[in-house]
Amino acid sequence: GDIVGYGASPNECVDMIRSRSAHVLLGNHDAAAVGLTMIESFNAHARTAARWTQGQRTEENTEYLKSLPMEYQGDGYCAVHASPNESEEWHYVVNQTIAEEAFRAFDGSLCFIGHSHVPVYFRQGAARGVRIGEEKIRFPEEGRFIVNVGSVGQPRDNDPRFSLGIYDTRERTLELRRGTYDVAAASAKILKAGLPEMLAARLHLGI
Repeated sequence: GDIVGYGASPNECVDMIRSRSAHVLLGNHDAAAVGLTMIESFNAHARTAARWTQGQRTEENTEYLKSLPMEYQGDGYCAVHASPNESEEWHYVVNQTIAEEAFRAFDGSLCFIGHSHVPVYFRQGAARGVRIGEEKIRFPEEGRFIVNVGSVGQPRDNDPRFSLGIYDTRERTLELRRGTYDVAAASAKILKAGLPEMLAARLHLGI
């Protein structure tokens, strides 16, 4: 989720996702861009970007974003943008207490989320979440986990490299991958569009 929202290439991003991705979920910024959620709760920069995006979207991409589901049930896992607990409320799962509430909202042993842009996993009953580095993680059958693999377009773990995860459904392993992209070009386009300077600056810092 959140194909659009902060950057200055919303239609290009949607076009790429539409052509390459089989399963895509609705994020809160996608929803805001097409009027499916209110933007009053957004911070000032996010509200500005949401309004700008609303004016840029094509009719075809608008209909595509409106069609995106809130949840996906995969082979031995589920996926939502924010939290399995009241997914339409866009809760942030950022600590163990909130994670324990989220565990009660889904069946099964594994749920993938995004929203906070920080790679971390929570195990039910644990004391705290565990940050995910660039190593392969195996999730044991007897545990239940909520996993955030970070963000491709706007990481927020003080590392400006993109973050993505590859999950092996048979082995129950997750491999996090980080890499670079043209941050300078992306930030320059944000500034050229007249969007808040902070949205460009944060890409260089991963915040």
